[in-house]
Amino acid sequence: MRRVLWLPIFLSGVFIVDGSVVTPKVVIVDFYGDEANIWHDIPEFDLLAQNISVPGLSSKFPDVHCTLDGEICQFVTDEGEINAAATATAFVLSPLFDLRQSYFLLGGVAGISPKYEFDARERPEGAPTGYVPQGTTGVGQYPKYIYGTEVYELNDALRQHALNFARNATLNDTSDAQTYRALYEGGDTDYSAATAPPSVVACDTATSDVWYSGNLLAEAFESTMNLFTNGSAVFCTTQQEDTGVLAALVRGNVAGLVDFTRVIAMRTASDFDRPASGMQAADNLFNGQNAGYGVSINNIYLAGVQVVQGILSGWEATFAAGVKPKDYVGDIRGSLGGTPDFGPGV
Repeated sequence: MRRVLWLPIFLSGVFIVDGSVVTPKVVIVDFYGDEANIWHDIPEFDLLAQNISVPGLSSKFPDVHCTLDGEICQFVTDEGEINAAATATAFVLSPLFDLRQSYFLLGGVAGISPKYEFDARERPEGAPTGYVPQGTTGVGQYPKYIYGTEVYELNDALRQHALNFARNATLNDTSDAQTYRALYEGGDTDYSAATAPPSVVACDTATSDVWYSGNLLAEAFESTMNLFTNGSAVFCTTQQEDTGVLAALVRGNVAGLVDFTRVIAMRTASDFDRPASGMQAADNLFNGQNAGYGVSINNIYLAGVQVVQGILSGWEATFAAGVKPKDYVGDIRGSLGGTPDFGPGV
């Protein structure tokens, strides 16, 4: 195995001598300050024991935070797909870390469903949405032009472990959140899931740089996810960064720097992507964002710490060797080998 010899240098309290690097067992990936800060000053571990400056990270979040023993680290991408991809790439390529056995926990808030682009005012006559896949002439046709970042499938066997760990958490809830959820009771649409208290569920997430609200857009993105995954995905949450991070991690796997089968995507619901019956989309967007926000931030930590501790406590028995996937893992192009169970050829 090739080793790079480093002269002794001092980086924000960390000595790197003779090629020794930080080898985290778990890397927590957050996307902005509130998500990151909820992990600080907690009783389980101290992420601020080491603060390592890494070239290429966001100027707003220039440090990787790690426990003193280096078993748990955290970096913050900054918001949006471009920031997420650029920061994750810089972290993966940093010689200060050995990430080949690291588990990545993407932990952030998201909007959630209670169940070529045209402006909706200019969409083709009869089309249910203004979103038309590239290279096609109508809604519902599989795109002919594939960029390779449209769909990522993670390790479902690992997800089952994460679900079991997270379900040990006592999740946060508030009276404000309960009051807002009650608005989704009744009406013409079954939004019974929206009225339930916070819980841990397995579903799929969509990335977009557009923060949207409304039935038409929500239904359009749900239909797009269903199309791109050949009907295999369960549309649930919407966020702005996961695809960027996953793109960097796939390429890191190709380079032999990370193991993409060790990635967990966990999102906590902060708001609904569409209004309740009788509510305007603008009301949901401008007046419905705060009721669940604090709950979602707290639940990143409450559920996430169970996952982190579960991996660490089961390291020797299960996680050091990795959790063998039972299904395809990777991107829509099959960059990591294997044949995707979604895509144009399915």
